[in-house]
Amino acid sequence: MDERRVYILKESRTEISRLQLLSVFFEEESVYKIYLRSQVIHQLFEQNEDLDIDKLELFHVQFTSSVIELLRKIKKNNEKNVSLLYDEIHLNEELMERMNSSVYTDKNFNLDKQKQALKINLSLRKLFQVLSELSTEFPFSKNINSFSSRYAKDFFYNISPDQLSQLIDYDPKEMYVDVSASIQKKLMGMLCKQDFKTEFFYGLKSGQLIIEVYKFIDLDRHFLFFPSRNLFLFCDLDILKEVDWSTNLSEKEKIIQELSYKNDKLESSAAALKSYIPKEIIALLEENYLKISDINFLDHLNNFDVQANILKAMLKTDLF
Repeated sequence: MDERRVYILKESRTEISRLQLLSVFFEEESVYKIYLRSQVIHQLFEQNEDLDIDKLELFHVQFTSSVIELLRKIKKNNEKNVSLLYDEIHLNEELMERMNSSVYTDKNFNLDKQKQALKINLSLRKLFQVLSELSTEFPFSKNINSFSSRYAKDFFYNISPDQLSQLIDYDPKEMYVDVSASIQKKLMGMLCKQDFKTEFFYGLKSGQLIIEVYKFIDLDRHFLFFPSRNLFLFCDLDILKEVDWSTNLSEKEKIIQELSYKNDKLESSAAALKSYIPKEIIALLEENYLKISDINFLDHLNNFDVQANILKAMLKTDLF
């Protein structure tokens, strides 16, 4: 076997190996079929010394090399886009980590709202005593406003200024008024009958103003505490019909949940994008596979000039 023949067969095996790696990477049927067909063509020349070995070299120069170059360019472009997706995923993960370190969770909220209800019940019991004894003693428990300042942003529901106005509207003649607080007379009467047993129901906010809504444990009635005026009133829930009660996640937790869902989608997109080949190029590869599958392809090998030009033109397009 002459040296040139040995050299061309060696180079042919190298080209086919490159094509095999790309077929494994892309997992695209048309690429795999071209790889298999290229192997058949190589073996045909390797097993038949009478064939013009230069035609095998011409086949790779005009066709295989262009296919490999095209697929490599697609692979490189895909990897660049996948890298951008993973950069976004990494940034989202960093943001979630920072938010998780500072977020007040449902567990914190559920525990603290029980403590807050206890503070309110003790404060109302003390307010009743102050009103009864005409005392000037301050009735509210220590740090009674810390609960709302901590959780209002994330856990309280938004209401309109008009709804807020309706909720805190009252007739002064129906009120007990103390220097420290104001409370509806009938509300205080009901609190006494129920032995001041209430639980936190919902938190509401309108701009910077907040309202805490409480429910009697053994009675389907509600009242509100308006901290900015130390005001206690019965709460008409019909005013809040338009409020969306469908979620009890904090704002931060919702953002974390959304980022997690987004990252899942980005991961899926990255996996699909990694081996994506534009449909136009798949169609071209299919067309070329049909040509090299022709049993008489050796007789028409010079026609690969046209196909090679099409492949090379693809390298200059913006399809990918």
